[in-house]
Amino acid sequence: MKQKKEAKKKRFIFSNINIFFTFLVLVEIVITIGFAIFLQWILESILQITLSSTSFLLLVGGFMGSALAFLVNRIFFKPIEQLSQGMNEVAEGDFTIKMSTNSPINEVKELYNSFDLMVRELGATEILQSDFMSNVSHEIKTPVNAIEGYATLLQGGEYSDEEQEEYIDKILFNTKRLSELVGNVLLLSKIDNQAISKNEKKFRLDEQIRQSIMQLETNWTEKDIELDVDLEKVEFVGNTTLLIHVWDNLIGNAIKFSPVGGLVSIRLKQSEAKIVFTIEDQGPGIAEESVKHIFDKFFQVDSSHKQEGNGLGLALAKKIVSLNSGEITVENRDAGGCRFTVELPLVFR
Repeated sequence: MKQKKEAKKKRFIFSNINIFFTFLVLVEIVITIGFAIFLQWILESILQITLSSTSFLLLVGGFMGSALAFLVNRIFFKPIEQLSQGMNEVAEGDFTIKMSTNSPINEVKELYNSFDLMVRELGATEILQSDFMSNVSHEIKTPVNAIEGYATLLQGGEYSDEEQEEYIDKILFNTKRLSELVGNVLLLSKIDNQAISKNEKKFRLDEQIRQSIMQLETNWTEKDIELDVDLEKVEFVGNTTLLIHVWDNLIGNAIKFSPVGGLVSIRLKQSEAKIVFTIEDQGPGIAEESVKHIFDKFFQVDSSHKQEGNGLGLALAKKIVSLNSGEITVENRDAGGCRFTVELPLVFR
């Protein structure tokens, strides 16, 4: 449907340009004939000069045609030539170029506006990619340096069994952290490049969330977290492999930021129009200036938990929810902590 609308719009644009040139040619013909007749009348009536009507019309037509060609080149082809030069600069990597035109043709103005918008988007994408690669390099370097350091310690000296066990635990921790980082980066890349097959099927969403809770049992039992779980029976059509990342991340974060002995509330409801998942914790909440960046790649609110994550979890969750035509939001609770809400479309297939 969207492609049909775009095609219709393009046809409309070209038809406007055709109308413009058709009108221009007709105007030239009328003006040329009228001007030739008027000029011939002046020459014959006042100056008593007799000229062949055909020759005179060709002479005037040639003059008027040259003037029209100059006008068309000035109004239409010159802006197109400038736009072509701008495209070549963008192709060479210059995303700072800005272009404007005084052309009276609306389609040409729209073409320039679209070009400027494209350049701005490409520039923003370039910045995001640079920042992304810089952050990935930094995040990979940290656990690699830690692994190298502890491995060097084990290799270069005699240590007690307790010290060796501690160093090995540190190596395993950073290896796991590195593995999760690489996995998240690869998954984000696949989603961004639409290299993930939909692989959609109908499944019990409430059962998948329970599975996620059980996988994180060690986390919430170690902190003596109380879980208040109320999940309605909900069937959903989507990618099960991807959606489990959403629940793992949201539940894991709620446990991580909740105080020892805190309460985490998890709800899953189904209405006539949508499915709503909410999770609330009793953590410190999110600073207002951080709320708008919470789903950005590598953004971490609490630096004290930096070593426990890589800032990709929520960015990945948002991508996956969007891929399933849903929406994820966050807000601070009046009683403390924050609430994440995931809304998914209710689709039966």
